[in-house]
Amino acid sequence: MFTYREGTALVTGASSGIGRAFVRELAARGMNCILVARNAEAMSSLAKEITAKHNVRAEVIVADLSHPDAPATIKKDVASRAMTVDLLVNNAGFMTHGNFETVSAEREQDEVMVNCAAMVGLTHAFLPAMLAQNEGGIINVASIAGFQPIPHMAVYAASKAFVISFSVALWDECRGRNVRVVTLCPGTTDTPLFEVNDAQEAALGRKRKPEQVVATGLRGLDKGKSLVVDGLMNSLLSNGPRLIPKWLAAKFAGQAVKPRGEKQRASN
Repeated sequence: MFTYREGTALVTGASSGIGRAFVRELAARGMNCILVARNAEAMSSLAKEITAKHNVRAEVIVADLSHPDAPATIKKDVASRAMTVDLLVNNAGFMTHGNFETVSAEREQDEVMVNCAAMVGLTHAFLPAMLAQNEGGIINVASIAGFQPIPHMAVYAASKAFVISFSVALWDECRGRNVRVVTLCPGTTDTPLFEVNDAQEAALGRKRKPEQVVATGLRGLDKGKSLVVDGLMNSLLSNGPRLIPKWLAAKFAGQAVKPRGEKQRASN
């Protein structure tokens, strides 16, 4: 079992959805929490909630992870508060949806920075100390979208494939050094992700609750797993693309999430 009580967790994307659920559950397990996101008001409210309910320390760091210097700035901010990160939850991420040429290039650049570069940067920032103290954990939130190419979500699926590849490789590097690295792959989850990105067509299947996703991730951490998929149906779906050629998997996936309405007409 991972040691939670009296440790400190840093959670990105902590203001809503899966990140908020992580903060609440980790605080309930006795962890102090460092909340990182852009929404200061939402994080401050959550910090007050967990402090009052669980008597843990909660700190808020407002940061835009699309900025290249964000990981270094966050590391300095954590050090200035005399805190050590025992569990890093790289949860922040967002999705773009639509034919590639119709999506803002700047938006997709930010997507790569948040989904990939910030995760690598924060891991560089906090993993060495974990290895030095011979204890720690990292949970990188990917997606079942990362198991195959997905037309109309090309950058998002590719970014999550990067998270999976990087995280499983890191798990092997850290194996035997008492630092656990878990890749958590949710499917469709009841969060603002699809509404914010006007991507309801991509919300396939029954939505899982953020609390279920968190429970899956923490079970994987406790068991030292390299990769866990949330939900039985999502587990089955994640295995399907491995059995057929990538071009065929991409064709099926693209048909399932193809933009409709105004977005589709704009691309024609």
